Amino acid sequence: MRFVDKDLLSVQEARILMENAGEARKVLAGFEQERLDRIVVHMAQAAAKHARELAVMSCEETEYGNWQDKYRKNRYICEYLPEKLKAMRFVGIISEDREEKMMKVGVPLGIIVALTPSTNPVSTAIDQALIAVKSGNAIVFAPHERAAKTTGRALDILMEAAAEAGLPDGALSYLGTVTRQGTEALIGHPAVSLVIDTGVPEMTEAAKAAGKPFIYGGTVGSPAFIERTADIPKAVKAIMASRNFDYGIVPAAEQYIVADSCIAGEAKREFERNGAYFMSGDEEKQLIGLLCPENGSQDPELVGKPARELARRAGFSVPDTVKVLVSEQKYISDRNPYARALLCPVLVYYIENDWVHACEKCIELLANESHGHTLVIHSKDEEVIRQFALKKPVARMLVNTPAVFGSMGVTTNLFPAMTLGSITAGVGITSDSVSPMNLIYVRNVGYGVREIEDRMAGDAEERNGCADAAVLSTTWQTAVPKGGDDSLDDELERAMKKLLEWMAEEE
Repeated sequence: MRFVDKDLLSVQEARILMENAGEARKVLAGFEQERLDRIVVHMAQAAAKHARELAVMSCEETEYGNWQDKYRKNRYICEYLPEKLKAMRFVGIISEDREEKMMKVGVPLGIIVALTPSTNPVSTAIDQALIAVKSGNAIVFAPHERAAKTTGRALDILMEAAAEAGLPDGALSYLGTVTRQGTEALIGHPAVSLVIDTGVPEMTEAAKAAGKPFIYGGTVGSPAFIERTADIPKAVKAIMASRNFDYGIVPAAEQYIVADSCIAGEAKREFERNGAYFMSGDEEKQLIGLLCPENGSQDPELVGKPARELARRAGFSVPDTVKVLVSEQKYISDRNPYARALLCPVLVYYIENDWVHACEKCIELLANESHGHTLVIHSKDEEVIRQFALKKPVARMLVNTPAVFGSMGVTTNLFPAMTLGSITAGVGITSDSVSPMNLIYVRNVGYGVREIEDRMAGDAEERNGCADAAVLSTTWQTAVPKGGDDSLDDELERAMKKLLEWMAEEE
């Protein structure tokens, strides 16, 4: 009998993929923005044709969420993202100021390794593939084991379309034999320029340990504050639509509601009218006993399940119209399971006396499980909104909009993205909605517009008030080594030789 060591096979495959990506990177270096744009459009069009098939496949393989909402995400990223990118430049000269005589040149980082989640495998993979190609980078994917077939199918479609449009072999690829060891081999490869971890928390420590620049988009729930001046029906409708979308697995989705006490009763009635079910104390215990049975961590088999199914499995019944289960809580602590991120249509309802106390509660929630990812405020009071924007330790704050759709750029003008950076201490290099701009570095070019004497003269005038020309001349001459201009030339020549020696040693 022959035994195959899957881990060794995965590691070997990772090394081959990185070698191929390295060769592809050299070819990509010669691609202009217009050529990359044509490839991006062709990839997006090909993926759009399979958006429904991939959504259904994702649900069948992972058993997370519902295919209808996944289909909407797939369509959105295939159609709206390329439209948004169309007029944007990230490679070559990306901006030029002729008056100031300055230019900015976009330079690809090189090779990206992307870890895709089981909760949003298709839309995330498409998004990252498109922005990597748009910015001239090679990208290698490490799919989540639970979504390996779906992610592979999506990437096969993209790879075929990209090859037809002229993308070099190896510039877009993925790990076919998925193991933790293979993924770690990708992350730790010397050629990797950047690691993107979108909702794969179990690989966060490995990504940090690799010592590479690292973008982290966590799997969290967001606090939402309903302030007393808010349009209550509109706010509740937005929260319900967002929390129930794909059965609560989108990272930015609201999980914690903080209601101003003077409108809390009205808000509760509005939630109930929109399909929320406020559980009794016994039902809360039954549900959390189901979701987090022993060690307090959530059972992955209950992620992305509809509210009615969760209630049924927990042992109580709810009306067929129920979309979200709600637990009324007062405190936040490590011992309270409802204060933890739950990737399902469950809301936690807090009441605070005023916006100042609500502000403190939101800060607690952001520091607890939300990891500074996203905060929502529903209010008409611009001063309160400004105070929240100034004080909250959060990557993005959304105002009067659903968290899911606002964070993705559907209902806001934020960049359309499926990877949303957070501000967790020590995790990730950006809080941006990740775009091609995060996958390049910018080379700044400045032309000489004044002589050294001009700048030094200006500095001297500033220091000495109204110094005359003779004093300025003396000031400058004392800065020049004895022997005059010839001696200065000698100094510059020696410095240049030394610089060339250092460069030769580094090579």
